[in-house]
Amino acid sequence: MLIDAESGDPIPSVIAQVDNSGRHLSDERGQLSLELSAKTDALFSHIAYETKRAVLAPDRAVTIEMVKKTNSLSEVTITSFESERGLMEQAAAVSKVDEADLNRFNETSIVNAFNTKPGIRLEERAPGSYRVSIRGSSLRAPFGVRNVKIYWDGIPFTAPDGTTALNLLDLTNIQGAEVIKGPAGSIYGAGNGGVISFTPGKVTQNKAEASVMGGSYGLLKYRVGVDQTLENGSFSASYVKQQSDGYRDHSALDRQVFQLQGSFEPSDRQQITTKLLYSDLFYEIPGGLTAEQVAENPRQARPGSAEQNASIKQKSLYGTFVHDYEFNDHWSNHTTVYIQTTDFENPFNLDYKKETQYGYGARTKFTLNDQWGAFPVRLLFGGEYQFANTSAQNFGNRNGQADTIRFADDLITTQGFLFQQIEVNWTPTLLMTLGVSENFSQYDINRTVDASAGDPYAATRTFDPVVVPRIGLSGQLTEYSAVYGSLSSGFSPPTIDEVRTNEGSINLGLKAERGVNYEIGYRGEYLGGKVQLDASAFFFKLDETITTYTNEQGVVLFRNAGATDQKGIEAQLDYFLVSNPVGLIQELKVGHAYSYHHFRFKDYVNDGEDFSGNALTGVPQNNLVNKLDLISRTGIYLNLTYQWVDEIPLTDDNTVMQDPYQLMNVRLGWRKNFGTAWQLELFGGVDNLLNESYSLGNDLNAFGGRYYQPAMDRNYYGGVKVKMRY
Repeated sequence: MLIDAESGDPIPSVIAQVDNSGRHLSDERGQLSLELSAKTDALFSHIAYETKRAVLAPDRAVTIEMVKKTNSLSEVTITSFESERGLMEQAAAVSKVDEADLNRFNETSIVNAFNTKPGIRLEERAPGSYRVSIRGSSLRAPFGVRNVKIYWDGIPFTAPDGTTALNLLDLTNIQGAEVIKGPAGSIYGAGNGGVISFTPGKVTQNKAEASVMGGSYGLLKYRVGVDQTLENGSFSASYVKQQSDGYRDHSALDRQVFQLQGSFEPSDRQQITTKLLYSDLFYEIPGGLTAEQVAENPRQARPGSAEQNASIKQKSLYGTFVHDYEFNDHWSNHTTVYIQTTDFENPFNLDYKKETQYGYGARTKFTLNDQWGAFPVRLLFGGEYQFANTSAQNFGNRNGQADTIRFADDLITTQGFLFQQIEVNWTPTLLMTLGVSENFSQYDINRTVDASAGDPYAATRTFDPVVVPRIGLSGQLTEYSAVYGSLSSGFSPPTIDEVRTNEGSINLGLKAERGVNYEIGYRGEYLGGKVQLDASAFFFKLDETITTYTNEQGVVLFRNAGATDQKGIEAQLDYFLVSNPVGLIQELKVGHAYSYHHFRFKDYVNDGEDFSGNALTGVPQNNLVNKLDLISRTGIYLNLTYQWVDEIPLTDDNTVMQDPYQLMNVRLGWRKNFGTAWQLELFGGVDNLLNESYSLGNDLNAFGGRYYQPAMDRNYYGGVKVKMRY
């Protein structure tokens, strides 16, 4: 018998693939009869359930429990705000990116998958060079990921100075992600832009996988991996290499990532997971172009970039330890610890930077589930601490080689916070969440060499302790609909790269951003889950906004720009046109995501120019995404994505704009099981099908009009995956 693992209900129309006896189908009662002469492997699949492998024996009845896929909002579980609850109970704007989202595109980066979600915008100025914008939060990020807190398997992946080397991770290291939009400092500390929590894959069966793909402009990627279950745990290992020549001159990429993971259960009450992640990354930086240069040849690099070997070399090693322990039926603890080392080298047109770093950190959370009189209560409290020691040197750049040293610093960054949160179910349908954190951070800069000033000196920036509160209410209207509201505070101190700039100055006067977010939202599903709506409206007030400008030498500098008002509406609508596990078309799903961002400078006067009332730099006002996904009984699938992006202001005075653009991506594939052990997948696709000219990540307020980073024109890819279960 085939039953739902959660409800115990029978599952009709489950396809059973049995060695040497073809395919069979369960009846309306979930029952299936097979004539077997010996023990046999069987593979059970259903469009609404995870595929399961089992061993069947002659004349023996077995019950197979199948785990349902989360195709419905009411079934989605969210772990954000450190509290595992259904999405309908969450009083926050949270988007979930699952494995199917990541695999809808060419699997070379996470950019396209995240950009299908409302309010989220990932940019790739060159292959491997990411920026993350959640509700406009990349305003202060000329390069790299800032003002967004990122976790990987619950481990702080953002450095204590607020930057994140997101490009170290490959899709191999990620199975899905949850994105909190807006400040979440009450439980995650610094960062007004939100939180991304990546979930790595779990070992559920013995398997070996290999894949290879290639594409336009020298793209080549291959991966091998193995998962092995043990008596009281599991083991996995994977290696992936990706390389490309790049669309533009001097934009090549070469990345290798190796991951080793072990998971163990010493007892029924505890689980230990350890990981070793090594990433070797190299990519070239073509640089920004003027409008005239783009019109002349969008594939050219900025003059001097190739001659100066503008590029990034980064080797990083992470070791992680995760421990879960249940003291009893009420108390539990989750603790993560990491250590890391990084070797970083960055020749650029204007200088040559070298850094070596080591760091460590930990996060722990205690959870109590109990009753407060007649009310169920969940209490959370814990803390997080991070430390990093960096040796940084800046040299002159002579034809791509480090020349005379200009300045050198020993940098120590620390950040930490304590958090507390209480959740009370006042009624079975009304949940209140109260949270608060107490934060501290400090930079110690010991300048050991300064070619211009002469004598060494030291500087320290200690930020005043910051208390960050949050309150949220969620109420279920029906079993399949809910409303929520929240009031949350956030703060974001400047990163070490914003305080210690590339021309040698130390800007200790740069202030931390402070923000308050007001939000209401609605979630609902109709027609038995076939139609799903998730919508929210927000108003975010940000003070001491950090913006960028470029001096005459082309060095990016930072300043506080008064206040901004950020108002917006975001919505996602998905509906199933077809959901039939035995039909020729098993699933046909259409989705839409829309963002309206009315973001304005409220109080911003600089050098006598008043930018108050101008649109926030780098933020499109409207963004629309349409998706179509098809799965057939024959194994053929189709993923089609269309995105329209409104014009984008490139300067604070709004005199230069990037024109609106539209993108269309398509992927077509075929997936087939051969017996119970082997699976083969062939796929191919086209990105930028309409051959649009655009920049996926502009340089804001760039000196000399070098705003544009032209993205790839129409390009193609294809590949094959092989999986063996054993």
